[in-house]
Amino acid sequence: MGLGARLGRFAKATRTKRVTVVAGAALLGMLVARNNRACPSGLDGGASAAPIAALIPAATSAPEATRASATADPSALEQQQNPFGLVEPGSAPTSPPPAARPAAPPPGPPKQENPYGVIQPAASEAEAMTETLQVQREKLFAHMQSELELSEAQVSRVRQLFGASSILSQGNPRISLHPIGRAECREAIAQRPLRPGDSVCGAPHMAAVYDRSKSEPDSAGVCIDQFEFPNIPCEYPVVHVSAREAAQLCEAVGKRLCDAHEWEGACAGTLDTPEREYPWGNDRKAMRRIHNAARTKVWAYGPEKNHALCATSSYKTPGCPGGGFNSCGSNTFPAGAFPDCVSPFGVYDLHGNAAEHMSLPVRRDELTSKGGSGQTEMKGSWFIFSHYEAHEDDCHWRAPDWHPSAVNSSHSHGNYHLGFRCCKSLDAGPTVASTTPASP
Repeated sequence: MGLGARLGRFAKATRTKRVTVVAGAALLGMLVARNNRACPSGLDGGASAAPIAALIPAATSAPEATRASATADPSALEQQQNPFGLVEPGSAPTSPPPAARPAAPPPGPPKQENPYGVIQPAASEAEAMTETLQVQREKLFAHMQSELELSEAQVSRVRQLFGASSILSQGNPRISLHPIGRAECREAIAQRPLRPGDSVCGAPHMAAVYDRSKSEPDSAGVCIDQFEFPNIPCEYPVVHVSAREAAQLCEAVGKRLCDAHEWEGACAGTLDTPEREYPWGNDRKAMRRIHNAARTKVWAYGPEKNHALCATSSYKTPGCPGGGFNSCGSNTFPAGAFPDCVSPFGVYDLHGNAAEHMSLPVRRDELTSKGGSGQTEMKGSWFIFSHYEAHEDDCHWRAPDWHPSAVNSSHSHGNYHLGFRCCKSLDAGPTVASTTPASP
């Protein structure tokens, strides 16, 4: 069956089918989630059309009640501990209501059906579902070394960081289902190439970010990864990563975790100064309210929101309680699979796919661009947003302090739909943020 027909079946069938998750499995999922950094409540958290994006039918709109809740009074959101959603646990759809409920799949990796009771996963990914986490990691390390021109020392450090975690990965290979495979992505971008990185960055797949009204790429002081880490087109994003691990991985490859305003500038298409982006002298919540009230709403792809342009048409794993390596698949798309989901600087997937860790400085000395380290901040949106808009996702929006901590804290948050991307300073001075010692 061709890619178009397979994706058509996926979109149509997922509007009518869903596997029943029995009470015992749900209880087990919650117990496992508790041991895998699960969130305490809620959801966490034309002719020029893209070759892949054009093949995926538009998703059905979310119910009006859900839309209303997603635009609730921002002050009410401050009181919620729900890391991504604005409703009670279980209210966000994992797939549309079923017309008939087929039996739950047997334990272990799906063989004939995916958890939605629809079709097999992308043909090129079927084998990956039976691989171990270690095999997944080894393939990733090899791809990073060849594609990103990493040294042996850099790859060794990346290995060390992954080895210290039992869940750091591109998703649990036994339960993650990717609607599009790597091979399909590569075929599509061969027909419609992605934008190249900027040579001034001195590293593959990085884009220069600067004030477009005053300067040119060659005068940029910072570059940002074009894709979510590992920053390789048609590779799946790394998830189940804490903010601290994200900062350490960026440092391992010669970069640093981005400051929030750098991510926002890369998304909106122009970079402003920290002095204009942060109302210094206020606490975090006050800084957020001041910033959000004054922001201009814009998305990487334009002035009007359009989730269909980005990797937002996947679903949560049925029974996913909000987090948990063995409960929630990272059902992401390959990076760059949606060529129209791109910013004016050529940065992809800033909306959809995986949400992203960034560093939010509440004082000048916490800017990672100056060698500091700030507070945890989530940017962007993730892979279910065509079906359920859990929160705002315009370029300049700053989230409530869900799971707040210092970036360097050993207790910083991670989850199945939360990844990151890195920045690199081009001007004189520190280019990486210290990641030791850990904060309590």
